[in-house]
Amino acid sequence: MTDHASKIALARQFHAALAARDWAAIRSLLADQAEWTLPGSNAISGPAQGADAVVERARKIAGYGLKFELLNILSSRTDVALHLHNTAERDGVKLDEYLATVLRIEGEKIAAIETFLSDVDGMNAFFAER
Repeated sequence: MTDHASKIALARQFHAALAARDWAAIRSLLADQAEWTLPGSNAISGPAQGADAVVERARKIAGYGLKFELLNILSSRTDVALHLHNTAERDGVKLDEYLATVLRIEGEKIAAIETFLSDVDGMNAFFAER
């Protein structure tokens, strides 16, 4: 996918599906071998390999009650990044972080996702194993 407008549309669809908790829509955007990597050492860290595991990762993150505020979409020659502000509160622990979620696109699908965080320690505290 090299068309700038198509990449932006794919990123918007991914964000909208995540915010709406529409797991089938997320799955439809992913290549079968897609993976998602997050930093840290908590319940959502590390790689999720395969489209179904990526959907399960999204479901798990959303299950903590996050609000996914889209600040901007950034585009490179081949890929796209979502600049997000995620917030939530659970059991007296607050999450307030900025992140870039980079979508590597192959063909018309998301082949890989890598998330860069502003506050890994805060993420570790919020997403601590229950």
